[in-house]
Amino acid sequence: MLIRNPKRVFTYEMIIDFAPYPPGHNPHAHIMLTVRPLDEKGNWQYKTQKEYLCVKNGEEQGFTADEFKIAQTEGWEKQYQYKVGKKKVYMTASAAEEKGYERVSKYPKSTKYGRQNPIAERWNSEEQLVLWRAAWADVTNRHLETAGHEERIDHRSHADRGLTEQPTIHEGVVARALEKKGIVSDRCELNRQIKADNALLRELKATVKKLMQAVKASVPALAEAVESLRANMVVFRYQIRYAGFGKHKLSESLNVLKPDLERYALLVQQIKNKTKERKTLLAEKKATPFYQFVAHNDLAKKIAELTEDLEELKSEKTMLLSSFDCSEDTGIAEVKKSVAAMEENLKRLTKQEEKYAAELEDALKQFSELREQAKNVDSAELLEQRVALQSDKIQAATSKIKAVYGEKFDPLILFDSKRDVAEMLGEEAKIQSIREHLQKKQEQTAERKKTSTKHEQER
Repeated sequence: MLIRNPKRVFTYEMIIDFAPYPPGHNPHAHIMLTVRPLDEKGNWQYKTQKEYLCVKNGEEQGFTADEFKIAQTEGWEKQYQYKVGKKKVYMTASAAEEKGYERVSKYPKSTKYGRQNPIAERWNSEEQLVLWRAAWADVTNRHLETAGHEERIDHRSHADRGLTEQPTIHEGVVARALEKKGIVSDRCELNRQIKADNALLRELKATVKKLMQAVKASVPALAEAVESLRANMVVFRYQIRYAGFGKHKLSESLNVLKPDLERYALLVQQIKNKTKERKTLLAEKKATPFYQFVAHNDLAKKIAELTEDLEELKSEKTMLLSSFDCSEDTGIAEVKKSVAAMEENLKRLTKQEEKYAAELEDALKQFSELREQAKNVDSAELLEQRVALQSDKIQAATSKIKAVYGEKFDPLILFDSKRDVAEMLGEEAKIQSIREHLQKKQEQTAERKKTSTKHEQER
């Protein structure tokens, strides 16, 4: 659709090159756009121009080369670096001549990235990207509608759409190739976890929404809604605790690895500096005449001290490498990559923790609303029905958690989560009382049946 009519999406006069891939399991096209505009005659325009920071009467302003020709006639001057004591300072040639300073660079002061072409700047802006994404979504949705499909796409991010679901990460061809070979990729495994987590959240929210709509003033409906919500709160609390536990472990690892990496980098620099210094001293010693005994001895002493320092630094570096499970310096790149991955995962867990904390807060508000509705019904009857449902609801919630976390499921975190929810709701004493009451009733019923059976046998 886009290849047939690209103007529907790209509204500017741009050169567009499409590289469509053949239909298969992943049909797609690479779309390449120019980032450099053409003028009316078909000549390339500049992407950026050098912008010189010039001064006049204490005011600084940027000019391109063409603009400076005019600005120069108005008293604007370029700035160059001059040596002022031990420092290098930018100033105009006229100001430097008055002081007698020596210029140390032929390059005038300029902006870091230059003056960008306004058309290219617009094409490369985030605002323009959003407009193109919106246009792409509009074209795609019209074709989906024409083809009779109910599905629609949305170009906006989860945050912009107000969704609490966590977005998946880009897997890439390398990760997928590993999976095809039967090797579990970390990136693919993370996406599976995110998808399962999102699916669980959608299911829990949909269930509560349905129950909240169905609740009126009937005891069974209220009991069902309250216990479903309570079970959801246990799931949310489990997610929060699990994320917090993961964050704690990652933080502990990072608190060890990061200082060690910093120390490693410092050792490498120190070894480099001392090796250079030792090399210089050796050259100096070699160039010193043999009859200058004092100079020879001093240099030899300094070289010996440096050699000893180097041995100590290298020994410490070897120990650090060993702690990283690296036999050579080349292995440090993988350690740095692991640290970066840990930091990314820490951010992800923090977002997950915040997301479920918000869900738990909403659930607590809904629970308070149900308590208000429960004032119109028999509280003892409601509690009895809730206790009867509670075990099955918690068991169902546990099964959902196990389905998402698989082998990573932690029964201790679940136990703590159930305790946390009980404390939040502050009704454990009442529920325990009802449990004991129901148990006593069951025992009395069983005793009556036993007595009745005995009388029948005696007859």
